[in-house]
Amino acid sequence: MDTNIGSLDSCKPTSNDVCCPANGTVSTIQGSVSPTIINSSEATLGRHLARRLVQVGISDVFSVPGDFNLTLLDHLIAEPGLNLIGCCNELNAGYAADGYARSRGVGACVVTFTVGGLSVLNAIAGAYSENLPLICIVGGPNSNDYGTNRILHHTIGLPDFSQELRCFQTVTCYQAVVNNLEDAHEMIDTAISTALKESKPVYISISCNLPAIPHPTFAREPVPFSLSPKLSNKIGLEAAVEAAAEFLNKAVKPVLVGGPKLRVAKACEAFVELADASCYAVAVMPSGKGLVPEHHPHFIGTYWGAVSTAFCAEIVESADAYLFAGPIYNDYSSVGYSLLLKKEKAIIVQPDRVVIGNGPAFGCVLMKDFLRELAKRLKHNNTAYENYHRIFVPEGQPLKAAPKEPLRVNVLFQHIQKMLSSDSAVIAETGDSWFNCQKLKLPPGCGYEFQMQYGSIGWSVGATLGYAQAVPEKRVIACIGDGSFQVTAQDVSTMLRCGQKTVIFLINNGGYTIEVEIHDGPYNVIKNWNYTALVDAIHNGEGKCWTAKVFCEEELIEAIETATGAKKDCLCFIEVIVHKDDTSKELLEWGSRVSAANSRPPNPQ
Repeated sequence: MDTNIGSLDSCKPTSNDVCCPANGTVSTIQGSVSPTIINSSEATLGRHLARRLVQVGISDVFSVPGDFNLTLLDHLIAEPGLNLIGCCNELNAGYAADGYARSRGVGACVVTFTVGGLSVLNAIAGAYSENLPLICIVGGPNSNDYGTNRILHHTIGLPDFSQELRCFQTVTCYQAVVNNLEDAHEMIDTAISTALKESKPVYISISCNLPAIPHPTFAREPVPFSLSPKLSNKIGLEAAVEAAAEFLNKAVKPVLVGGPKLRVAKACEAFVELADASCYAVAVMPSGKGLVPEHHPHFIGTYWGAVSTAFCAEIVESADAYLFAGPIYNDYSSVGYSLLLKKEKAIIVQPDRVVIGNGPAFGCVLMKDFLRELAKRLKHNNTAYENYHRIFVPEGQPLKAAPKEPLRVNVLFQHIQKMLSSDSAVIAETGDSWFNCQKLKLPPGCGYEFQMQYGSIGWSVGATLGYAQAVPEKRVIACIGDGSFQVTAQDVSTMLRCGQKTVIFLINNGGYTIEVEIHDGPYNVIKNWNYTALVDAIHNGEGKCWTAKVFCEEELIEAIETATGAKKDCLCFIEVIVHKDDTSKELLEWGSRVSAANSRPPNPQ
């Protein structure tokens, strides 16, 4: 039985007991289950947690050891269905769990109390912003220390163990502090099921002296739990569909735009069904790239205001009606609040709510149900797509490089485009890679991920580690700027230990280019590294690794031929040297508009 917990790609669970139907909620147990009674010495909290992780589809857990979690790690290692992956630091472990959850549907990391928990916190916040089910497990203090006036190491020196919990309360949807065995079973199960149900991170703290102690509540194999599926209010659904159909059927040139919350709503297939039935022009918001098939016959590109792909913004903004499915409008996605959209023309469909123009709003209506029912009620209307097709002019090719001419970024991405297939996936780091990767045309089945809402530089190194570990059959192509790489470079080491075959393009332009285009200053210039030599040092003769430094197109072509040929089973690191001012035109436009939004003067009091 396939499961599809929170992701686009189906994955095989290690147990047949937990089923995830098309709406992405874990359903009731399929068939009869006869839990086996296990040896009393193995009836431990640690074993129960390990089995639960396997049940929901996790086969790799990213960790950093610390004295409070060591016994727990022993039990995770002992679980045959789990692979414990040690990361270089907690931040990267969290980023790796983030990348893993994007591909597998749920991820997990394990760190130690406070000093590890506060270090991983930034990655958990990013996962929260992207609606990813991530289970953050912390090895906590000895249960006997709770309620005492003792001061523990790894804390800020106060007899208060709640600092870490209070921090996690703002970036997780459920928190479980397990410091006794009586209710540990229920707390762990509630946390994991809540992560799946809400598609958000959860926090589980487990006292360091508890994982190995047998307890009767763990005497059987974990009984698969079931989550009540979310249901649409039928009357509200019918009313929303009727109002939307009337709104759209009277429009002359309506369009559809897919947003990032298609993922959490498990509505990607329903969105395509609506596009097929309506024949509307179909665009995607930048943070929704990869969630809508770009080979769809009516796909017109990325809608990103002034920095949209060619001719897309003109079609969307000139439409007399547009349906946005799962959008997030922030200052980045709206290019400094400069989108030329009108509320009265828009239908906004969120995971459980529909708003039509300036008029009615319908709650308790699931996006997937709404899109599928709406598809049955819309008239065919391909006017907007015909208009797009009429004005479309194919992209020009970059100017041909002279022999040994310094490499240009547009030439680099022309060659990356040729590498893409159904067996690849693209990870785009925060920065100019956002804009260059947006212009890549994704073949059917090609994965694509980036972190737009949180935009944490360095995210891509850990996320590449986690994503590649989740789908070893795909070759991940990561596009990372030098400034971002310096934040999290260490876990190239973990990629090598795991035998991954990722291709990393390190774009070396000497600074934080995206910040330069928003507001320049000496702080945007970084110390240049010999990046290939660094990766060679990390490699240190252990594992399969190949590096190259390229300065011109001829060297790039040769490097890509090697990476996809003789070194296709290696981790390939290609450092690309480009001019510090060589950026996409989209970044220049976007940066000026975001800068204008950031520098607005205070409103008069």
